[in-house]
Amino acid sequence: MTWSEMQPLLEQACWDTLYMVGWSTLIAVVGGLPLGILLVLTDRGGLLQNRLVNKVIGQIVNIARSMPFIILIVALMDFTRWVVGTTINREAAIVPLAIGAIPFFARLVETAVREVDNGLVEAVQSMGGKTWTVVRKVLVPEALPSLISSVTTTIVVLIGYSAMAGTVGAGGLGDLAIRYGYQRFETELMWITVAILAVVISVIQFAGDYAARSMHRRGGGSGAAPRLRLLRAKTPATVAAGPVKTTEPVTADVEPEREPVKAS
Repeated sequence: MTWSEMQPLLEQACWDTLYMVGWSTLIAVVGGLPLGILLVLTDRGGLLQNRLVNKVIGQIVNIARSMPFIILIVALMDFTRWVVGTTINREAAIVPLAIGAIPFFARLVETAVREVDNGLVEAVQSMGGKTWTVVRKVLVPEALPSLISSVTTTIVVLIGYSAMAGTVGAGGLGDLAIRYGYQRFETELMWITVAILAVVISVIQFAGDYAARSMHRRGGGSGAAPRLRLLRAKTPATVAAGPVKTTEPVTADVEPEREPVKAS
């Protein structure tokens, strides 16, 4: 197979992969972010402590994560057909990709949120902050660098999942490598596909790491900026007392007294 024959196949496969992974990531973030935060809030000592709810959600997440993705595709075929009307194109692949990624991302979110300093949460609560305020002002901003890294990891995992989705006719680079590289013995095309996947994953990982480091430098995560904002908040006692005036000792330059000159 010549390059002129491979080029349109590779372009379409790349677009299909990015399409599937992009939509799946968006759905996984929308579904996994609140689920992961809820796992933290309902755990022992959480703001919404409820052991029963926490156990039920945790078991559902664990069961969904333990299922191999290729089996999940087959198990969700009826549901996928009900949602999009078919099971063999890129739109159909988004359904199992998203469902498989939601519990994975939820556990990453849970780990990131648990790393937030509990002292900041207590400080906001002492100033009258409710649960939603704590989540919006402390938990999510403080965990943002770790959340960005979690999104990056999820995207990389979904790229691997999309290759497995190609085995059931979902399209993408995985489908191209299997149909042409394996079934038709086009080894050159298969290795080009592998190289493209390696480059895409490297670029995504680099961009995610750069974004996470940038958030750390701007005061996200465990930075000092949120703490300083909390410490600078004026308490009622400080406002009543007014500003504290400090006086500095006034010094003057005094010439040393000279001894009288004795006459010889």
